[in-house]
Amino acid sequence: MGNLTDDMTRLRREVDNLRSDRGALMQELAHGAKDLASTVSAMQAEFAAAHKAMAKKDGKARATFISRLNKQVGRMRKENASDLAGAARAWSGKAK
Repeated sequence: MGNLTDDMTRLRREVDNLRSDRGALMQELAHGAKDLASTVSAMQAEFAAAHKAMAKKDGKARATFISRLNKQVGRMRKENASDLAGAARAWSGKAK
């Protein structure tokens, strides 16, 4: 065989090898993409569960805080009303 025939034979073998390698790479990439999608889906599910638990816990904490705040403000309003009533009595001369 001549040089041209040898070169063409070698070139054809390289093309076949590269095509085979490309096919293997494409399959590997497809498999990796599926694995990545599965991992992301699992992470999203974990995030959703953590968010739900956090929202439940924080909701209870906020409700407790608001309840305490309402009681404190109620006491302050009563004290203020009492002070104003005392001042009104003192102003009108009815205070003892």
